[in-house]
Amino acid sequence: MRAWLGVVSRDHVRRGTALGIAQLGHGKRPPLARLSPGDWLVYYSPRTSMRGGEPLQAFTAIGEISDEEIWQADEGDFQPWRRRVGYLPDVTETPVRDLEGLDLTADPNWGYALRRGLLELTGSDFRAIRSAMAGPA
Repeated sequence: MRAWLGVVSRDHVRRGTALGIAQLGHGKRPPLARLSPGDWLVYYSPRTSMRGGEPLQAFTAIGEISDEEIWQADEGDFQPWRRRVGYLPDVTETPVRDLEGLDLTADPNWGYALRRGLLELTGSDFRAIRSAMAGPA
């Protein structure tokens, strides 16, 4: 089991959790292919919406990758790749500033790494984030 951090605006996270899917990198397939069944995905939302949203900088959802299937949705002009995710219900949106001592934020320029859109979390960071969002496992 590995844990991943996906960087997605909160409005897109909410749509994905409602559909029970993950979509990363503006609908690209390669980030989803890095995930395996049983891996965990934590969403970090820098903003409330992709264009012009308010700054947020919070962990907004957490879930477990359900299966191997990656499929392409058809939304007319947009055909993003997706995966099924079993999201934890009733999680608490958690500002990153509320969690001290994360490996993720240890570097003063930690936000730069988020530009990749998907990065692996250390086990200790995943446990701390999950505990803050959903309580002890």
